Amino acid sequence: MHRLIVATFLVLAPLVASAQDMNAYNQALASFNAGKMEDAAPRFFELSVNATDADVRARSEYYLAQSLARKGMTVSALVTFARILDTGPNHPSYLQAVEGLVDVQQRLNEQNLVPNILDKAYTPEVQDKWVKLPKEVLARVHYLVATIRQRRGRFEEARSMLEAVPSDSRVFARASYLLGVVLADPHFPGRPTEADTLDAAALSAFRRALDAKGPQLGHDEVKQLSLLGIGRVHYGRHEYPQAVAAYEAVPRYARFWDQALFENGFARFQGEDFGGALGSLQALHAPQFEGAFQPESWILKATVYYYSCLFDEVKTTLAAYDQLYEPMAKQLEPFVGEEMDLLSSYNLVAAENRRLPAPIYLWIRNNERVQDVMRMISQVDAEKRLTTEQSQWRISGLVRELSASLEEVRGTLMQIGGRFAKSRLQEAAQNLRTFADQSEIIRVQTALDEKDLLLAGVDQKAVLKSQSIYRPKMPGAAWNYWKFQGEFWRDEIGYYQYTLKRGCPAKLQGQK
Repeated sequence: MHRLIVATFLVLAPLVASAQDMNAYNQALASFNAGKMEDAAPRFFELSVNATDADVRARSEYYLAQSLARKGMTVSALVTFARILDTGPNHPSYLQAVEGLVDVQQRLNEQNLVPNILDKAYTPEVQDKWVKLPKEVLARVHYLVATIRQRRGRFEEARSMLEAVPSDSRVFARASYLLGVVLADPHFPGRPTEADTLDAAALSAFRRALDAKGPQLGHDEVKQLSLLGIGRVHYGRHEYPQAVAAYEAVPRYARFWDQALFENGFARFQGEDFGGALGSLQALHAPQFEGAFQPESWILKATVYYYSCLFDEVKTTLAAYDQLYEPMAKQLEPFVGEEMDLLSSYNLVAAENRRLPAPIYLWIRNNERVQDVMRMISQVDAEKRLTTEQSQWRISGLVRELSASLEEVRGTLMQIGGRFAKSRLQEAAQNLRTFADQSEIIRVQTALDEKDLLLAGVDQKAVLKSQSIYRPKMPGAAWNYWKFQGEFWRDEIGYYQYTLKRGCPAKLQGQK
């Protein structure tokens, strides 16, 4: 009889436990449906850890993530959804967790953690399951995973995923722009023999991004980037008028306008429109861009003057470059050694600036991916504070669990941010070294050319004096001409056009 009772208990115990699990699960679900996330979250956490029923345990984990997301703790929800994906496709809420991750990514506008999580999870073994996702969710998965494949140089895979994003998706414009970038990359398979075909496909992708219909995420910025992409493809093909047209279509004072001005200067120079090149650089050097880090723009300006044999202007421009950037190079030296660890690199640009040159500090800090890390760390810190304020969560151990997870995420983000910051610091230092060398080359070559003119008995002042300067050609009847007199007017910036004399004798003009 004793054995019979024990056997009966062993058989019935799981059934009793399952009933208890379901009762607790229903109570948690009732709190969730009533919008009481501060009550639902610890209940679901308790079940996700201690429920004897595997299905209840798994579903509670999913609803814990949803409770955290609705509570505004999006990073905590991200971690919980990611844990479900790590479990694999046998988890009953596997596809729902993918949806949750995509939703969290959009709410956070997060560009590092979620794309990498999805990239890791989206293996050939599960792709047939992921096609069951809602159409828009799958489109965003393809776009986010493609961003990782593109960064890693897996261009064919990125192309395939980007081409799978349908035109009615809210990320179609972004996907089309990135597809253009992928196809235009010099390392894309098939270049250079298939360059014409790939360039045409890239231009088509950029134009689709420009013309995308319906609500699109960040469409204004995507349009600007697509115009830059079109300009770069044409520039690379030596189609300078088309490049200029694309750069000048970027709206004035838009986010990427300064980049468009800079690249337009190069396109006009290569198209031998020296006055137009100087006009773009004149706008770029206006007070509105005083804090910009644009050392190459001064080298281009000096080069334009050099090709016009305006040697005094060359010297003046190089002197301005030296005055601006030589102190920056010296100030930057202590922060670009290999001994600079990632944490120190991140803190250098995340904290209020006291040690870096202001233009370099802003150039690094305003980088989109550095901004993303800073925003995410701020969110992590806010969630850590919110977690400690939930006194009823301490009993279940949820505070301890979330605090540990958030601290781990914070450490990962600091490493990511540190890599970005260190890379940009090294890039800034290398740029300054490169352009200082180019400055010296132009300076030496200018001195040699001046010497040649003297030895040839050329009176350059007389050459210049014999020439007249005319007003630039007006684009249309509605335009007026105003001579620049040292003042930058907001409605004139971006419309400057120089007219230049040529200080080169006929022989030298043919050489330059």
